[in-house]
Amino acid sequence: MEMLISLAPIILMFVIFYFLLIRPQQKRQKQVRQMQNDLQKGDDIVTIGGLHAKVHALDEATIVLTTSDGAKLTYDRSAIREVKQS
Repeated sequence: MEMLISLAPIILMFVIFYFLLIRPQQKRQKQVRQMQNDLQKGDDIVTIGGLHAKVHALDEATIVLTTSDGAKLTYDRSAIREVKQS
């Protein structure tokens, strides 16, 4: 019984860390993966490096982007941070 009482604060801290730090991060990662999987040709996106471009072509792991000056750049899908709302 005394051992359980002495472990209670540690268990409580783990539960608090889980709900305040770990779980929200997992939910965010899931949303980002879903967004990257739902990309379509013509979407306006922003990369993790800050590049604003339009999706030109996609395949399983990479994505070809067209910039405003017409340049075509190839990126990994994981480099896409967000899809801009038109």
